[in-house]
Amino acid sequence: METHEITNRFLTYFEKNGHTRVPSAPLLVDDPNLLFVNAGMVPFKPYFLGEAPPPYPRATSVQKCVRTPDIDEVGKTTRHNTFFQMAGNFSFGDYFKEGAIERAWELITTPQSEGGYGLEPDRLWATVYEDDAEAAALWKKISGLPSERIQARDMVDNFWSMGVPGPCGPCSEIYYDRGPKYGREGGPIVDEDRYIEIWNLVFMQNIRGEGSGKKDFPILGELPAKNIDTGMGVERVATILQGVENVYETDLVRPVIGRAEEFSGRRYGADHTDDVRFRVIADHARTGVLLIGDGVTPGNDGRGYVLRRLLRRIVRSTRLLGVHEPVLPAFAEVVRDTMGPTYPELVSGFDRIAEVVRIEEEAFLSTLTSGSRIFDLAAEETKSAGGGILAGDKAFQLHDTYGFPIDLTLEMAAEQGLSVDEDGFRALMNEQRQRAKADAAARKSGHGDLSAYRQVLDQHGETQFLGYTDLQATAKVVGLLEDGAPVRSVAEGHKAELVLDRTPFYAESGGQVADTGVLVGDGVELKVLDVQKIVPGLFVHRVEVTQGEIGIDTEVTGSVDVHRRQSIERSHSATHLVHAAVRGAYGKRAAQAGSLNSPGRMRFDFTTAGAVSVDVLTEVEEEVNEYLQTDVQVQTFVTTKDKALELGAVALFGEKYGNDVRVVDMGEYSRELCGGTHVDRIGQLGLVKLVGDSSIGSGVHRVEALVGSDALKYVRKEQLLVSQLANTFKVPSDQLPSRIEDVLTRLKNAEKEIDQLRTQQVLGSAGTLTDKAQDINGVAVVAEKLGEGVDANGLRALASDIRGRLGDRPGVVALFAPQGDKISFVVATTSAARDKGIAAGKLVPSFAEAIGGRGGGKPDMAQGGGTNPAGAEQAVTSLRAAVANFG
Repeated sequence: METHEITNRFLTYFEKNGHTRVPSAPLLVDDPNLLFVNAGMVPFKPYFLGEAPPPYPRATSVQKCVRTPDIDEVGKTTRHNTFFQMAGNFSFGDYFKEGAIERAWELITTPQSEGGYGLEPDRLWATVYEDDAEAAALWKKISGLPSERIQARDMVDNFWSMGVPGPCGPCSEIYYDRGPKYGREGGPIVDEDRYIEIWNLVFMQNIRGEGSGKKDFPILGELPAKNIDTGMGVERVATILQGVENVYETDLVRPVIGRAEEFSGRRYGADHTDDVRFRVIADHARTGVLLIGDGVTPGNDGRGYVLRRLLRRIVRSTRLLGVHEPVLPAFAEVVRDTMGPTYPELVSGFDRIAEVVRIEEEAFLSTLTSGSRIFDLAAEETKSAGGGILAGDKAFQLHDTYGFPIDLTLEMAAEQGLSVDEDGFRALMNEQRQRAKADAAARKSGHGDLSAYRQVLDQHGETQFLGYTDLQATAKVVGLLEDGAPVRSVAEGHKAELVLDRTPFYAESGGQVADTGVLVGDGVELKVLDVQKIVPGLFVHRVEVTQGEIGIDTEVTGSVDVHRRQSIERSHSATHLVHAAVRGAYGKRAAQAGSLNSPGRMRFDFTTAGAVSVDVLTEVEEEVNEYLQTDVQVQTFVTTKDKALELGAVALFGEKYGNDVRVVDMGEYSRELCGGTHVDRIGQLGLVKLVGDSSIGSGVHRVEALVGSDALKYVRKEQLLVSQLANTFKVPSDQLPSRIEDVLTRLKNAEKEIDQLRTQQVLGSAGTLTDKAQDINGVAVVAEKLGEGVDANGLRALASDIRGRLGDRPGVVALFAPQGDKISFVVATTSAARDKGIAAGKLVPSFAEAIGGRGGGKPDMAQGGGTNPAGAEQAVTSLRAAVANFG
């Protein structure tokens, strides 16, 4: 049975059983504890945590998931994967244990001809939590499994929680017996290679407290509404139903390995080392393409770094298979063809995906070239010192600074007869990981104690947002908090968090900054500093009490800073128009990757595979401003997501949308899904002026613009500057570019003449310095500290001239030139000196410490610099001593 059929049967079965089919959420998740969606239940967390009411009592989904903690283990075994699909059915206070067990058992054992999976009941086992006698009894009743095939396990194996205070509960797992050739008899508690877990049913019935690990926490009580969260491993079921050995041989994974076989001419299954590389390619190609499809681009931190690491591991693995030409776009094609039927965004967005991987591969191949040169130098130093082991810190530097994979370092070291201090390397890697974990822990705040906010939400419901139409409204205070704790009142001079039953203030979201303003009541006045949605649906106003005392149930009138709101709205509307213009210029692959809409200024990030032309951005600016003249009315309406997409509305990567969405329509030019506030007519923007553009990472570009009066002030300032320059150069403004270019050319020519004069002056001293040559151990040595003002080019020219004047004699020239708080040096050797074995580069260590310097070069000439000019005289002495001690 093909994997697509497995997922289709799952969803169809649960739909027939009253579940709402929910499409897979994007892999990007708005959760400070997670980089990516890593389980099927993650999109439903707000319902399980009580942050939002569930829109349906039952749901089913096949969720794409990525787990990255064990990236380095992928390929070494057939069990590790970064990307997988989790089929799940969920109940929010509806059915519980009996319903979950009944449905799971029925689906997996019903014959395939009747819509099930047709697994043999006598090959199925169940595990339950050791204290959950109810689940064990239900398994016997529903499935007829004998007691010996229902095994009890402790909290580590069969109890689930999110790792933080909140919902938790026992779980029950279904295992399939693959037969004696896969391991020992005795069920899952004996051998989990033979008995493979295919489904986990979580019975969410308890509340846990603070604690660590999988069992060191207290159970505080029972949930008021008990929930079901199940997850069936799609790839594992496919392994069984397709009769293959492991996930890597299933129909959606094996084709990637097949393409790698075509490239390399090697065969999967013929060699263990090669098999590891094939599996890395297959797993990471799927993960990488799915991540890019959801809007992730390669970068140096966070999600972007994970993606970059995955793609580079693919390139590394193909190189170790003997493939040196670009391969990532070809692997991406295979993933598109195999996964596209389930995830159509891979097909519609493939041009962008292919461009991203192409550019990343080109960049990494260049990195590999640079890393190879660094490695060669490190290897030469190791062998020159008589060593046979490349130091761990060198291997770590190659990995951390140059992105050079340790596997390639090991391979190249072996080719040169060297080994690598892997223990030292891994110790440094572990230190880095520990620092990263500590940093992450310090920043972690996503699931702090939000109980006070949830209590306000439970008691009073969601905040009614009036700000689309009203900028002033009367409301009642339903919640007051200081430092996250509820209080009855807040006195003058204090800051607090305040919740209203209704509000005109926009809470920061979607790139639009929050409103500010004032709240005024009977004898009390507050300044609104910020507004945030701490939990979904609850607008939390951060306020400062400037007069009187505010208390619960106080009635206040909220007034938004109108001028500021209107300025923000102009920026937000401008962002939509710039987005439309950029998409018109670069196509659908130019997808929004972030934005910031603040008063009078907007920032817009978008994905792009290549360079961004200044001419194109100029055209974008002109096009947007021309469209403003149409003064199209901005319309908003709510419809279903499917209908909105049919109308051509643009949905942003990584955003979570419900079934009903709000569409912001600016005519045929721009139509987007958006929850922000906007102008009534686009003519209100006045002017959009692009004031900056830059690359902020691989494949991501940023443009910044001023809008409205801010743009006009900027243009006036520019005009004043142009006028002043024209007056200074005494030419009309339209002749300024050629006039300035002429002045710069003349200045550059003058600098060249000065450099030439300086060089001639320096070279004029060559004869005098040559006459100062000392005979040291049969070698003519010119070692001198020069005066200020000799640059690196002059220093090299002078050293070369003196070396030439030494003729056929063995000779060494060492010149040191202070430059403020730094010093440059050049060491040159004659051919006769090199015949005696004296190499310029090998003399540098003799004096480097004296000047706090570093450098290197070839045997005939070496150069570098230092940070201690005061050590120049000592450096001269040390170099002469090194020549004297030679041989």
